[in-house]
Amino acid sequence: MTLDITVRGSAEQHYPAERAIVSMAAAVEGPDRQQVFQDAVAIHDPLVSQLRELVELRAVGPWSSDQVRVFSHRPWDAEGKRGEPVHVARVQVGAEFTDFERLSGFLDFWSGKDGVEVAGIGWDVGVKNRRSYEAEVRKAAVDDAVNKAQSYANAVRRGKVMAVQLADPGMLTHHIESPAAFPMLAKSGFADTSDGGPELDLTPAEIVIHVDVDARFVAE
Repeated sequence: MTLDITVRGSAEQHYPAERAIVSMAAAVEGPDRQQVFQDAVAIHDPLVSQLRELVELRAVGPWSSDQVRVFSHRPWDAEGKRGEPVHVARVQVGAEFTDFERLSGFLDFWSGKDGVEVAGIGWDVGVKNRRSYEAEVRKAAVDDAVNKAQSYANAVRRGKVMAVQLADPGMLTHHIESPAAFPMLAKSGFADTSDGGPELDLTPAEIVIHVDVDARFVAE
């Protein structure tokens, strides 16, 4: 009589960050709707000009600036009354950096400018490399499943296991909850420069690629 064994194999690898996706905006508010829009454009123009220069230097890959938002609101004062309209203009910019040293200098410069918002940075490996990395980790997860199943078979004095089903988590008959995905994190700080002034120092955490695989085996 054959023995059915169902297990989950898991594996993960850590890879250095290869790209940083920066989200930022030129954002201005004030009493005059047309003026705040013009002021936002005046900030936006040199910002994207620098991005174009960084593209030429191969420090920046794809970038975009395709969202413009102009709106108004009337804030409440301390007495609970609505104030005069305040107009806001926001022009969003996104860019993918592959040169982290130039990224630090870029953010160090623009984050100190009035009217510039830095929404955040997303770190990742390269798009093409991610496919090969995931294939490596997926194979390791299958190896883990095989070893785990063989360990069960050995424990009950059975022979070599043979895989009969492999699936992404939860796709076999008996559902097993998948663990939460690992977040991609970044560390940032300030390092003293030779002239005594602070300089932005970005140190991305390694990118964690985690793969689970459900597998069913039989053993004689």
